[in-house]
Amino acid sequence: MSLLLLSTFLLSIVCVPGALAGCAEVVSMTEAVAGQGFLLGCISCKRREEVPASTSVDWFFKPLEAEDFYQIFHYEHPTSTVLHEDFEERLEWHGTKGTADVQIGALWLSNVTYNDTGTYRCSFERILELSDKERPEEKVLIHKEVELTVVAEANRELVSVIAEVMMYVLIVVLQLWLIGVLVHCYRKIWAEREAFAARRALRHPAIPDSKDNCDGVLLE
Repeated sequence: MSLLLLSTFLLSIVCVPGALAGCAEVVSMTEAVAGQGFLLGCISCKRREEVPASTSVDWFFKPLEAEDFYQIFHYEHPTSTVLHEDFEERLEWHGTKGTADVQIGALWLSNVTYNDTGTYRCSFERILELSDKERPEEKVLIHKEVELTVVAEANRELVSVIAEVMMYVLIVVLQLWLIGVLVHCYRKIWAEREAFAARRALRHPAIPDSKDNCDGVLLE
């Protein structure tokens, strides 16, 4: 499984609303392939699961060598809105669904181009509903950034390269071990055959061929 698919899988399952759910803040991938899709990962785990909350998520983009961010996306359950024409029909919400208590703010970016290279900022605005009468709610702002690089071809992951090298090394080692075992077994069998022949010769010494003389006396 590639790292991109693994990240997508983790982003889909590790953060589920509810008191018994767990949440892990997985770091987003940072390299996309031109012409393909890419998952902009963003997770903000709520520290107190027992406290109800409502969250809106905003995404901003700063192109390479630009100085300022501009907003490209807004999500507030259950509505998502693309806010910039460069990303029209290319952004899809892949975050928490079915609840306003959002903890996954991931976006799927389709048909990646080289112009998509730059910095993406994911902003969570979370309102915690407290039971305190004097302070019924608390607002929390969280920002995360993803540095995205767009390449022509996917670079081979270091883990896959190491795994392939180790596989070949293991094959060679196993073959050498098997050859060594075969040679050892052959020598052992040959040594046992020689020892058996020697013991047999001691128990049953060979009788030389006999010759008859002219007088009919058997000469040995």
